[in-house]
Amino acid sequence: MKRKKHTSGDDDAQIDMTPMLDIVFIMLIFFIVTTTFSNEKGLSANRPPDNPPTNQPSKALSIRIDATGQIQMAGRIVDIRRVVANTQTFLAENNTTTAAIQAHEDTEHGIVVEVMDQVKQAGITNVSILVKEN
Repeated sequence: MKRKKHTSGDDDAQIDMTPMLDIVFIMLIFFIVTTTFSNEKGLSANRPPDNPPTNQPSKALSIRIDATGQIQMAGRIVDIRRVVANTQTFLAENNTTTAAIQAHEDTEHGIVVEVMDQVKQAGITNVSILVKEN
């Protein structure tokens, strides 16, 4: 009796990976196509427009209030009831949206607040308050 040589069957057996890779790629394409992208909800920032800066600085309205409550606008002494009219006159001559109120540290706050309200009432939106120390 002749004996057959027993060869290992593992050497000849191979697994074909092509169908498995095809299925993996098909599943990948399916998940990419069916995925929905949601926009994140949050606050949006309002950025200023990209306007080139002008070379001319805007002239700000300057108001000084001394310790006694006396108001000076453009070097003239002004009554507190005439601040609106003088501010509107200044706005007619100058294109600006800013005003600077320089008050003495001993000035009553009520006078400063009233001047600030009248300046805003005249049409100036940006008001700065400076305190002058002795």
